Amino acid sequence: MILIWLILIPLAGGLLAWFFGRGNDRLPRWISLFALVIDFILLLVLWMRYPGGAGLTNGSWLVEINLQWIPRLGITFHLAMDGLSLLLAMLTAFLGIMSVVASWTEIRERVGFFHLNLMWSLAGITGVFLSMDLFLFYFFWELMLVPMYFLIALWGHENRIYAAVKFFIFTQLSGLLMLAAILGLYFVHAQGTGIYTFDYTQLLGTTMDSSKGMLLMLGFAIAFLVKLPAVPFHTWLPDAHTEAPTAGSVILAGLLLKTGAYGLIRFAVPLFPQAARDFTPVAMVLAVIGILYGAVLAFAQTDLKRLVAYTSVSHMGFVLLGVFAWNELALQGAVIQMICHGISTGALFIIVGALQERVHTRDMERMGGIWTSAPRMGAVGLLFGLASLGLPGLGNFVGEFLVLIGAYSVSIPLTVIAATGLVFATVYSLWMIQQTFFGPGKGDLKVPDLKTREMTTMALMIAVIVWIGLYPQPIINTAKGSLNRMQQATGIVTSGEKIFYRLPSGADHDPQ
Repeated sequence: MILIWLILIPLAGGLLAWFFGRGNDRLPRWISLFALVIDFILLLVLWMRYPGGAGLTNGSWLVEINLQWIPRLGITFHLAMDGLSLLLAMLTAFLGIMSVVASWTEIRERVGFFHLNLMWSLAGITGVFLSMDLFLFYFFWELMLVPMYFLIALWGHENRIYAAVKFFIFTQLSGLLMLAAILGLYFVHAQGTGIYTFDYTQLLGTTMDSSKGMLLMLGFAIAFLVKLPAVPFHTWLPDAHTEAPTAGSVILAGLLLKTGAYGLIRFAVPLFPQAARDFTPVAMVLAVIGILYGAVLAFAQTDLKRLVAYTSVSHMGFVLLGVFAWNELALQGAVIQMICHGISTGALFIIVGALQERVHTRDMERMGGIWTSAPRMGAVGLLFGLASLGLPGLGNFVGEFLVLIGAYSVSIPLTVIAATGLVFATVYSLWMIQQTFFGPGKGDLKVPDLKTREMTTMALMIAVIVWIGLYPQPIINTAKGSLNRMQQATGIVTSGEKIFYRLPSGADHDPQ
């Protein structure tokens, strides 16, 4: 029942926050915070059963519940958690807590309804990471998007309606495409086996011809690439990030983008291994384009929030590169990059939100010299700027380094080009810090420094990013079994410039 509680607790917390928020603005904050802390503790207890990730290397489900839901249609209430989904569920609860704390003084209108939408979006994201029935997966996929639309449209900034509608159109159209692909897989599997089912474990290994496989895989992949986001499906992201409230930006960058990467790892490649293999060159080229394009556009921004948004396009390009390199090192790097990007970029958005709350602008040309009056904010901003550029000793470096090593065995030219993205990251990260915190101040800016509540949030995020940078092994061990099992499910492994089929006995042979 723990998997059901992980979803029910934020759902119930959101409803209670809405109900009690009608007459009290403080209760919704405390209710939401309490619910998310309970979720995080439950997940932490699960993880602590396996110190350092030991015992998770076989990739089996840690917890599973499979109940009949609509048996005539083959729909089950199937939730399961392995090492990969455990890590991402913990990231969801952790960033959820950070989002509630970051919104403590920013949100002053309709506080109860704000926390309802925030909590229900987090519940949907948790459901996405736990669902092993494709119908249930799609249900949670939609559940996480609708509340996010309201977060942007009701509590966003100047152009919030435009950004919310654009976000909704991109995500809904791509989601409908995924729904069509889910139904297509459902009927193709039934034609071959006579069994109608949406269950993920039964759909693995479905036999189909290459053209059908490619069409169905693209239905899944496009939905996930839009959410990632990959170029050219990225244009919704800068607007949504820029106009969203601080909590919305943290959830968007830290979690919603990760659902796209998770979908590729869990569903798109394992369900359609041959089509994914054929699509690999295109995906890796898109990844490299995203790395460079996002970095160049980040450097071109003067809006601090928009700059951080474009860095996400660049950083998630490394995740896409690691996913389609599809070997152990690259996949481990992709998982670490997902977690560390969520922490570092979420922290940058919290800092930008704190700055906007104090100086009422996001324009870097109107900032400068803030370190003098707010040294703690400057130091924290510098640290997460260094994390964003991939400084050794911080978690982002580990993820990007592993991705590049794994991708090198698949395509040397693309890996070399992708590595230049680290140079661009250095340029835009240091330029952002210099323009904001150093140099001569623009006007008489006296910015109040981070308060105890804000500093506590930043300290927790710093501790996580430094811990992963110095000792990533527990994360690697926790995800290793899940990734290995999914690699085996595809029936292919990458080695050098070739892709080999893996025989059941473990021997490899070149199909050519």
